[in-house]
Amino acid sequence: MVLEHYISDLLYRYNCVAVPNFGAFLTQKRNAKLVEENNSFYPPTKEISFNRQLITNDGLLVSYIAEVEKSTYEEILSKIEVAVAQWTEELNSKRVLFLENIGELNLNSEDKILFKPLEKINYLTSSFGLSSINSSTITREVLKEEVQELEETIPFIITPEKRETTSFRPYVKYAAIFLLALSTGLTAYRGYKNSVSTDQLVKQEAQQRVSKHIQEATFFDASPLELPTITLDATTAIKNVLHSDTKNKNQTVHYVVAGAFRHKTNADKKIKQLKRRGYNASYFGTNAHGLHMVSYDSFLDAENALEALRKIKHSHSKDAWLFSKK
Repeated sequence: MVLEHYISDLLYRYNCVAVPNFGAFLTQKRNAKLVEENNSFYPPTKEISFNRQLITNDGLLVSYIAEVEKSTYEEILSKIEVAVAQWTEELNSKRVLFLENIGELNLNSEDKILFKPLEKINYLTSSFGLSSINSSTITREVLKEEVQELEETIPFIITPEKRETTSFRPYVKYAAIFLLALSTGLTAYRGYKNSVSTDQLVKQEAQQRVSKHIQEATFFDASPLELPTITLDATTAIKNVLHSDTKNKNQTVHYVVAGAFRHKTNADKKIKQLKRRGYNASYFGTNAHGLHMVSYDSFLDAENALEALRKIKHSHSKDAWLFSKK
């Protein structure tokens, strides 16, 4: 009979297991702890101690062994007495008594029993499967305060950014203004000449001058566009230009933002992750802080964008937000 095996079994269920005429093994619950010196985390556990004074037989150990081995109480008690005699003899010989899954006992210079428990066994059943963890120190890169605000606590607002473009449209404006002034002169000229042939000649001259001014306005373009011949009258041309310009100027793209990243490689990784989840993810440039912006999707309609934002916040990320850009 290996007595320490039965003692170990009872320590999972009881706080005190007494061995008749030898002593008692006690357990006390200890909370989880963190040792900052070596970055170690220990789960909640039962700490074992030994009390040499508790030698009275409380019947717990004897009854448990008798039930397991299908034997009588007296026979088990006799076997325990034999095992205790062997333990005592080993301690008196100044040898270390090792009890499997419990710990080590030995006598000091004053003939008192010293007990060293084994830490690898956790007798707290609620911590079953948990073990200590050793972790290396985590180093974090400290970013600027405004960047942290942007990534962690940015509010839900629509903030249009100024569009930077080298569009050809501003020069069409100049042509329209010049055409308006020229049309005023043509009206007076028609009244003075009142001739169909002369009027046609003036229109051709006006077209040539407009084309010339437009080409001069785009002198810095490396590959100037070929302009079509203007055949509309002044009033119609001005209305079309102003209407087209107003329509495009007021057009806004709404982005459901997934994140802002300082490194472009991290933005690319995020796009790949979102595309695997079925989102129409894309990279839409950098903001004023130099961060690379990544969106779940983009919309021309604000209502569609808000609806998509609500779904994403509910199903994927509460940190998603809306960004509108003209």
